This record gives sequence, structure tokens and C-alpha cells, in this order.
Amino acid sequence: IDVLMLNDEHDKANVNTPCAFLQLSINAFDYNCHVDLIKLLRQEGKLHRLRKARQKMSELFPLTEEIWLDWLKDEIRLTEDESDREKVYELFERAVKDYVCPEIWLEYVQYSIGGMGAQGGIERVRSIFERALTAVGLHMTKGASIWEAYREFEIVILSTVQPPPGSAPSQEQQELLNAQLERIHTLFRRQLAVPLMDMEGTYAEYSDWADDGVPEMVTRQYRRALQQLEKGKPFEEALLVSEPPKLAEYQAYIDFEMKEGDPARVQIIFERALAENCLVPDLWIKYTTYLDRQLKIKDLVLSAHERAVRNCPWTMGLWKSYLLALERHGADHQTVTDVFEKALNAGFIQATDYVEIWQSFLDYLRRRVDFSKEWSRELDELRAAFARSLDYLKQDVEERFSESGDLSCTIMQIWARIEALHCKNMQKARELWDSIMTKGNAKHANMWLEYYNLERSYGDASHCRKALHRAVQCTSDYPEHVCDVLLNFERVEGSLEDWDAAVQKTETKINRVNEQRARVAEKEALQARQEEEKAEHRRKAKADKKGQKKSQKVNRTGDKRKADDEYEQEWGEDAELPSKRLRGEDDFGSTATEELMETESGLFGRRAPPRKTEPPGFRKNQRGSSEAPQQPQDVSKEQRIDENCVFVSNLAFNLDDPEGKLRALFQGCGTVQQVRPVFSMNGVFRGYCYVQFEDRLAVPEALKLDRKEVDGRPMYVSPCVDKNKNPDFKVFKYKTAMEKHKIFISGLPYTCTKETLEDLCKQHGTVKAIRLVTNRSGKPKGLAYVEYENEAQASQAVLKMDGSMLENFTLSVAISNPPSRKMEDKGVPSRLLGAAMPRQPQGARGKGRTQISLLPRSLYRQSTPDAKAENGTVSAPHTTETDGVHGGPGTTSPDTQSKSLSNEDFARMLLKK
Repeated sequence: IDVLMLNDEHDKANVNTPCAFLQLSINAFDYNCHVDLIKLLRQEGKLHRLRKARQKMSELFPLTEEIWLDWLKDEIRLTEDESDREKVYELFERAVKDYVCPEIWLEYVQYSIGGMGAQGGIERVRSIFERALTAVGLHMTKGASIWEAYREFEIVILSTVQPPPGSAPSQEQQELLNAQLERIHTLFRRQLAVPLMDMEGTYAEYSDWADDGVPEMVTRQYRRALQQLEKGKPFEEALLVSEPPKLAEYQAYIDFEMKEGDPARVQIIFERALAENCLVPDLWIKYTTYLDRQLKIKDLVLSAHERAVRNCPWTMGLWKSYLLALERHGADHQTVTDVFEKALNAGFIQATDYVEIWQSFLDYLRRRVDFSKEWSRELDELRAAFARSLDYLKQDVEERFSESGDLSCTIMQIWARIEALHCKNMQKARELWDSIMTKGNAKHANMWLEYYNLERSYGDASHCRKALHRAVQCTSDYPEHVCDVLLNFERVEGSLEDWDAAVQKTETKINRVNEQRARVAEKEALQARQEEEKAEHRRKAKADKKGQKKSQKVNRTGDKRKADDEYEQEWGEDAELPSKRLRGEDDFGSTATEELMETESGLFGRRAPPRKTEPPGFRKNQRGSSEAPQQPQDVSKEQRIDENCVFVSNLAFNLDDPEGKLRALFQGCGTVQQVRPVFSMNGVFRGYCYVQFEDRLAVPEALKLDRKEVDGRPMYVSPCVDKNKNPDFKVFKYKTAMEKHKIFISGLPYTCTKETLEDLCKQHGTVKAIRLVTNRSGKPKGLAYVEYENEAQASQAVLKMDGSMLENFTLSVAISNPPSRKMEDKGVPSRLLGAAMPRQPQGARGKGRTQISLLPRSLYRQSTPDAKAENGTVSAPHTTETDGVHGGPGTTSPDTQSKSLSNEDFARMLLKK
């Protein structure tokens, strides 16, 4: 409440912090809210509440170096007496356990020097210095600061034991003086044996400080350390110039040190990498595995495992290896149990993770049992744990994931085998297997054979026979194999009656299976024939539709040219031009039918300038002035090579000079042979075009320009495919299956940019790619996909970002699992379906009847409402003819479907009307 009651003097930058504080009451594991609350309380100076906030956060998360240093400095300022100093010491001990940070250790040793006047203070300071050297003394770039501080401390101590000038030291003073000098010499020698930056200055300082010069052995160690320093410098320089979190650079450095084989140096580089990549589970797994197999130091190993599960609690593998490490190093039973209970509350992201962690804990409990005794408390605990695991998977896990994660009942199988092998309790084992079979496993042959092997090993022949007979009856996946096992068993164990019964049962089963398979094969064949018929129907309907549209356009063109013919005959035109027009040719030598087909299909764009009003006789004069026909500007369909083309769409209709702009845009991909914008009949650009290259190798480069912004709209670039040959071809370059290393974010503000989103997401791992989802006009839809380097980083981002706020928008974050893009079999494309349904008669250019139509209204065919789509197919439309040329009512002549009507046919129909 005090946090919410902010006064007017509060900085406006902290207005959102109370919202973060309220969110902590809902989600206590919101890391960023903890950080915001601590910053607010520190600015307000509310030290008591600040201490509690830090304490709560440190219980949930490892704290960063910055948070620890701020906390330690605040506590040091409040130190008044010795009891307060002890609390600060305890706080330092907690700080150095989270991460290996040279700055925290340096602060620790400097603070301890302030208490050197207390009893045992000097020895305490030396102990802390030695621990600091063990932890960070090998740090190649920052370790020298600890060595120098230690050496300066010992030099100060030396000045306190030296006698006053001009007086001879006593024997006791001389012994103390010699011991202190030896300490300083030892520190110099130890430091010069470690490869550290600027170690040449340390060597020069030791040369000046040592009265007898640098010993030869120290010089050899120094030169060896210099060689190691030269080997490590490239990796240190790579870390220096790279951007955080520098995971790849650290991986290379770790591999180098592991080849060198110095365990101490391997450990320090692992710790440095984890300080900047604490949320990378793979790095923790690699580090803990190295410690388990190489160093095997109890305190070091268990500390690393404990820090690993605190940083990445969602990773089951870390908890599993932690349990094994505790058992390996002889931890008490209560400690192992407590760690297991924490693992159950860690929030794994898969149901199978809970099955594996239960298996690890049950394995541990089984290894504690002494089966030589008839009864033991450990055996009862093991059985109780098995029962609890089954209840936990059935209730908690199944409620959360809608599945138990143990479909094959692995835990129950292990329990049954333990009961049979160690406890000699076949009755309990059979009860467990009965339960396994009732959970949907009775149809699997491998489950029955597993049970049969158990009975074969620890049971009797009667139960083996019973199990195999049930297997023959229930198995559906491999019935022949189960039948063979039963017959082989009876050959070895059974009597003649048993053999006859087995033969009869297996023959009945095989016959029934063969009948079922025959029915299934017949059904599949029928479905295949139906699919072929549907496909043939679709192809035929599409061809009929194209023929109908072609004939309509030719007829409309013929009507118009007939009018032109009459007009020109009235002005004395000779017979050559009308005959040319009747053939459907224009002044450029290309047929109008081909021109119309190109425009309608969209396979080839053509340059159609806007039509202008022409004076009478214009075409006549134009033809007379130029007798030689001009060549068309477009490449014909036969000349086009689809492999060398790309299809460009979603362009603005008002794009100025689309050919020039696209040629310049795609010039960098390869030599552009031609750019073909597609225009409407009125000469309006239709927003798409075709780009043809001289070399097909340019096509992949051109496809990389997909979604590039052109005049404020994303340009879509896809392969050029003839839809007549490939009607089902679709292009979608993004995966539709679950991608565990990628997250899906919804609820983003429309003003969110890729940079803003990257800054938000890179806090939880290495961001490889970000895709903001936009509509066709390029405007954001508030959705995004973010790809991380691995699954663990994506899972951590989901845990930390889901429900968080961005510009007062609540984000919803989940693992990327888009719905599958299944294309439903609609039988007939939508354009054909629309043609089969009743529709308003169209004019000559596909418009409504508001335009003038040259066909008499009485000749329009009436569409029947009987044509409808059922189960993805379209029935053939029934047309009604009112004349006697094509048959009676309700019939359709085949000629009408296959052959278009000529002008003479229309004339005869008009006269009859």
C-alpha cells in the first residue's frame, strides 16, 4: 500500500513501477517486477522494505553482480557495530555463491581489511584472500586486481613488523620480518606462474623488489605463463570486441581450455561464461558434466548443480543430474527428497519431463532398499513412492497437459519387474500388468510380449499360456508374430490338446485379420477411385469453364468487329480489313483471343496502354501508313521459361512505372531479361507482374526480396508456376509445425518495432530472428515470431514474458505452434463454383449489367437453382433451351458444351425469337 501511495515528487519515469508491484502479487516469479520494485524502494530510501524486497528476490533467483554490489554497499553504509559486520560477512558469503564475479570478491576482501584490527582479523583477511584467488585468481583479465590487493595488504603488514629506523630488531621481530618477507616473495612467485594480462609489469616490479634478483625457477614459470597468455589472447580479444552474451566466443574458449587440459582454467572460463549466459541450460549441463567426470570435488560439484537448477529450473535434465550428484556424494536422504520436491514444483514444459524425474527418484529409492531382508522401511517407502508417482501423473500432470506423459506405463512396468525379481511377488506384478493393459495397451503386441517374458522368467507355464492366448485375441498391430510365439511356446511346453487349441485360435485370428485387411484394402481402393473421379471432374469442369469464357470473349469481340465492318463498308473500306478482323487479329499481328486469354489467366502480363477515343477512319489511316505488321512486345507462352521467372504481387495499383522500378530492384539478383506488368482491359495496373531472368540461378536471389517494402507495401515474391499445370501449388515459406526454439507473441502494440521487440526478448537468450506479422498493406497486426538459439531459451522467454506489459499492452507468449495449413478438398475452385451458381448476367467486360450488352436480353439463358455444391463437388448445370436447334427443354446438346456458337448461330436464334 505504501508503494502505491506515491507522492507528487516522484519521478515520472517510475509511474509504471506500482503496476509492476501489483503484478508481483499475482506472479511472484516475475523477475523484472522484482528489479523495478528494488529500484523504486532504493530511490525512496525505504531501507527496511528494500532489504525485505532484496531478500525475497534472492530466495527465488540468483542475483546479478550489479544487484549484489548495490545491496552490499547499502548494508556496509548501515554498519555500526561488530554484530552488523557479521551480517555483512554473511551477505558476502551468499553473494559469492551465485556467480563468480571478481568485483564482488574484491569488494569482499576490501571490506574484510577494515576488520583486521579485531581478534583474528588478519588471519580472516588472509583466508578470504586465498578463497578469492581460488575463485577468480586465474581470471586472465581481472584476476590481477586480487593478486595486487593481496600483495599490497601483506606489504602493509610488513611495515608494521619492521623495527624503527636505526634500531636493531629483536630475534622475535626478525622471525616475524622474515616470515612476512617470505609471504610476499611467495605471492610474487605464485602470481608470475599464472597467465594474466600485464604480467610483464609484475615481473619488473618483482625484479626491483627482490634484493637477490628473480630466481631462475620463477623466470622459467613466468616464461611458460607468457606462452599460455599468448595462446589465450585471441580468445580474450574476441570476447572484448563481441556483443553480449558472447556465447559462441565462450564456447570456443571453453573448447580450447578443455583441450589444454588444465581443470582450474577450464573451471574459471566456464564460470565466466555462465556469469553472462546464466539462462542457457546447455552450458550448465556441459559444466556440471565436466565437474562430475573430471574434478569430482563434492562442494564444488554440488554448488554448481544447485546454482544450475536455480538459474534454469524449467530444465528437467539439470534436476536429474543434481539428484544423481547428491546420491553420488553421499548426501543424506532428507536432502535428496527436498531437492526432488523442489523439482516437482519447477514447472516443466512437457509431461514426459515429470515421468523422467519420477523415474530418477524411484531409481534412487530402489538403490536404498536391501532386498535380502523380508521387510524394510525403505521398501515400504519405495512402494509408497511408486503409488504416489502414478497418482501424480494421473491427476496433476494430466490436468495440466491433458496427458500423463507415460503412455506405455513405463513406471508401472518397472514396479512390476521389481516386485517379481526382488520381492518374489508375482501376484502384485500381475495386478500391475492387468492395470497396464486396461490403459489402452492391450492392442500392442510388444506389451503382451513384455508381460509374457516376465511370466516366462518369474512365473509359471499356466500364466504364460494365458497371457499368450489373451495376446492373440487382443493384438491388432502384429498378430502374426504373437501367433508364432504362442505356437512355439506350445511346441516346447504344451500337450496335444494345448497344441490343437493354439492352432485353432491362431487360425481363427489370422482369418479374421485377413478379412479385415481385405475390407480395408477394398475401401481404400474405392476411395482412390472416388478421388480420381473427383479430380477428373474438376479438370473437366475447369476446362469447360475456360472454353465457355473463351467463347464468350470471342463472340463479344466478333460482335464488336461486325459493327466495325459495317461501319467501314459504309465508308467504302475494302474487303481485306474485315476479313482480317474476323480472324481476330489486331494491327500488331497478334490474335485477340490470345490477348484476352493472357489478360484473364494472369500467366503472362501484357502492356496494355489506356484506350483513347479514336476519330473515324483512324484505324484505316493507321493501317494504310504502315503495311508491315509490328512485332508484339511480350514474349509468347512457348518462349517463357518458368524456371527463370518469379511472380511479384501485392504491389500498389498506382505504382508509377512498375516496369522500371522492378527492373532496377531485381537488377542485383541477375540479368533481367524482361519485366511484364499485368494491366486490366482498361490499362490499369493490376498490382502484379512477372520478372524473367536470363539465368535460373538468379531466381533464388530474387526470392530473397520477398516481403521487401515497395512504396509502403510489402512486395510478395514467389516462384513462377503455371496454375493450369499445377492447380494446387501453394507457397508458404514458414513452418506450420511446432518449433520449440521459437515463440509466438500476441497483443503487441501496433507501434512496436523490431528493435523494441529485440531489446525485450534478448534478455532471455540469443535472438536469431524476429518476424513481425503484417497485413497485405504492410501494417502490423500485433503479432510476432521470435526465434531463439535453442529450446531452453525459448522456454525461459515464455515463462518470463507471458503476461508481461509493453506500453500498457498485456503480452501473450507461447511456444510457436501455428495451426496446420490444410487445404480442404473443395472439389472445384472457387471461380468455377461461382460460375456454377446463379449469377447476374455480365456485360462484355465482366462487369454488371449496367454496361451496354450487344446480346439481346431475350437470348440470355436462365440459370437454374438446381446447381449446387455437395461434399466439395459441383453438379453439372442444367440449361434450358427455348429453341429447337439444340433439343427440347431440360436437355443440353454436347455440341453446346464442346463448341462455341458463331455469329450466324446467334442470328438464327434471334430470328426465331
